[in-house]
Amino acid sequence: MDEKIEYLKQFVTQHRWQLFQQVLQYRTRYITVVLEDIFQPHNASAVLRTCDIFGIQDVHIIENSNQYRVNPQVALGAQKWLNLYKYNELENNTLQAIETLRKKGYRIVATTPHRNDVELKDFDLTKGPVALMFGSELPGLSQIALENADEFLKIEMYGFTESFNISVSAAIILHYLVNKLHDSDLPWQLSQDEKQQILLHWLKNSIKNADLLLKRFENEQKTK
Repeated sequence: MDEKIEYLKQFVTQHRWQLFQQVLQYRTRYITVVLEDIFQPHNASAVLRTCDIFGIQDVHIIENSNQYRVNPQVALGAQKWLNLYKYNELENNTLQAIETLRKKGYRIVATTPHRNDVELKDFDLTKGPVALMFGSELPGLSQIALENADEFLKIEMYGFTESFNISVSAAIILHYLVNKLHDSDLPWQLSQDEKQQILLHWLKNSIKNADLLLKRFENEQKTK
């Protein structure tokens, strides 16, 4: 992998390469985001943009009734820098997503204003990695998601309106928790191997015909 990275590195500018190195230092998988059946492209895309801005590398997308669509004018290319995992093979994919994340060591945290559990300011990150589940604008998270969540998280609200727009909710929660994470002694940064995998992914997404270039490189290596 190191050889592939070194080879592709010559096809990006020095500024882009330095930016990759800088951004990688703040990428994390300690917090991940799960989006269940989001049907508004504007909000779906805004959440991706927020995840990229706050260094969340993985986004898990559950497609039960609605296909997840990205609005490029809103996402501004954020999807290129993230790892997107889609769950859409079953009639209801929520349990599959939850079980997959739980096996990876994540606590399943449902974000909802209608459960009396933990307010954002009191949320404990030290208990382990977190998968934050967000639901659609009006229906919110499904009953299956709520019944299988390990914890519930809510944002303090003081007005008449019952909930935030999903993209606003994600931005508030991630801003608070990521800053809290950075100020902690928790092992939130990526491993060197993870950084290399993501770096190769970013290079491929930045270079035209990257796969063809890599194939040529591999053929050259075989002939040496």
